[in-house]
Amino acid sequence: MAENETWDYSVDVLVVGSGNGALTSALCCYEMGTKDVLVIEKGERYGGTSAVSGGGVWVPCNRYALEAGAEDSFEQAKEYLKHTIPADDVPEAMIDAYLTNGPKMVDYLHQRTHVRYVTLEHYPDYYSDHPGSKPGHRSMEPEPFIASRLGAEFDTLTPTHHMMHMMGIIPITQVEAAVFTAQQKGWLGMAMKLMLSWAIDLPWRLKTKIHRRLTTGSAGVARLRLSMKDRDMPLWLQSPMLELIEENGRVVGAVVNKHGEKVRVQARKGVILAAGGFEQNQAMREQYLPAPTNASWSGGVKTNTGDGITEGLKLGAATRLMDGAWWCTTISTPGEEAPRLSVMEKSYPGSCMVNKKGVRFANESQNYMAFQKELFKVHSDDNPCSPAYHIFDARFRRNYIVGPMMTAQLKPDWTIPKRWYDEGFIAKANTIKELAEQMGIDADNLEATVAKMNTFAAEGKDTDFQRGEAEYDRYYGDPTVTPNPCLAAIDEAPFYAMKVDAGDFGTQGGLVTNPNAQVMKEGGDVIDGLYAIGNCSAAVLPTYPGPGSTLGPAMTFGYQAAKHISGYQD
Repeated sequence: MAENETWDYSVDVLVVGSGNGALTSALCCYEMGTKDVLVIEKGERYGGTSAVSGGGVWVPCNRYALEAGAEDSFEQAKEYLKHTIPADDVPEAMIDAYLTNGPKMVDYLHQRTHVRYVTLEHYPDYYSDHPGSKPGHRSMEPEPFIASRLGAEFDTLTPTHHMMHMMGIIPITQVEAAVFTAQQKGWLGMAMKLMLSWAIDLPWRLKTKIHRRLTTGSAGVARLRLSMKDRDMPLWLQSPMLELIEENGRVVGAVVNKHGEKVRVQARKGVILAAGGFEQNQAMREQYLPAPTNASWSGGVKTNTGDGITEGLKLGAATRLMDGAWWCTTISTPGEEAPRLSVMEKSYPGSCMVNKKGVRFANESQNYMAFQKELFKVHSDDNPCSPAYHIFDARFRRNYIVGPMMTAQLKPDWTIPKRWYDEGFIAKANTIKELAEQMGIDADNLEATVAKMNTFAAEGKDTDFQRGEAEYDRYYGDPTVTPNPCLAAIDEAPFYAMKVDAGDFGTQGGLVTNPNAQVMKEGGDVIDGLYAIGNCSAAVLPTYPGPGSTLGPAMTFGYQAAKHISGYQD
């Protein structure tokens, strides 16, 4: 753009995206003295994948953990990451910047905004057998939030995924979800209390069927957005970035489609890309990700099509980890708009996960990221592992929530839609052999696999994949089951199978950045005026070391970008 060409709008900072990272960077810019900030969002609702998510934030040594008496240190956290993340995947300076500034970011937001978190005391690091790991207190989840505090802006907040809503209407926390899924002690009383509070809130029922109490991802975004509202900070919806504008080697603004009108927005101090990854762009998936890959299996929001990454590439930005995603098997239920993340179901005792040959390929109770990496390692045309099949029996169905099937009490078999059977999503049979035949699984192998699982259950030891030996495995185990809380027999008819896909909840590859979140070129030079955070940028915690390993870096490097733009010294 020529210097004398006019701008339709002019701000200090333009933030592209509206998830946790985006809103954190906007708020921090404001609080650090750069107050003229505009946030734009491509979709009709704000919050992005952050709002859809469980809302967890993994930050070692955060204030909430320390206040609860947790013992941790920079050195222990770094030792853990050293043994968790391959040395060549992430520059050491980025890890140091994260561990140093993550707790500062949490303090900054706590002291100045409505952002509040609760420490997850019993949620362990995902690689709990690695040096430096902790059994809890490194992850936080948002404090529940009263939706009416947002006023009319509640209507445009992206809701948390429906799988984190009891009966589809009552949002639940991560802790509550773990209790409900395994029907742990006290689950019924907890459920009744939530249902009663929903039922008696008649004024809110006239507005929406969703409970006034928000949790998880949407609660985290709501707290950030309320803090922006207090400061009269603008957020444009339905306003995708079309292209970045560069002048004399510096990014000076962007072309934005504001409600269908193309406008030029000047960004005097910088543009922060926080628009998510490319999980909904099938062409980019096929270009970069391992096969099989399908956008329909992803839990990321539909607007994440790689816009920020694509624009960065046009300016010569370097990329890293483009073949990676935040892997998690997903459950694509016929009739539901978005797939469910399969986090807990496969972990509980009395079930196993097999491929088309009827053979297990990984420890079902390990963390979901590592499980799917194992899937990709053994998947081939001769040994297809996607889709995989979750096999369980009547006892399991009584005791644990299984995705959309819930439990036998909450959703009896006679209420299951015929479509689910007809489309090969689930199967039910009185024998393992019949079950295999219905699903097109090798029957002899499946019978042998189930027999072996029953032996493992009796002995309390999985000699194939060591299921239940790690602390993380046991987090989603059943403490009433002995000798191994992750192993129980699969021997009570009828038997069930559910199809599971090799999905994700976002991609992790993106633009290379430095500790200030500045976008870098291949030679190591920065692209002046351009910053990237969240899934627009290359992951800092690519192995997903603990719950909230995407939101923690997104928010921390949003804080770092704001510091660099504003010249703030913490």
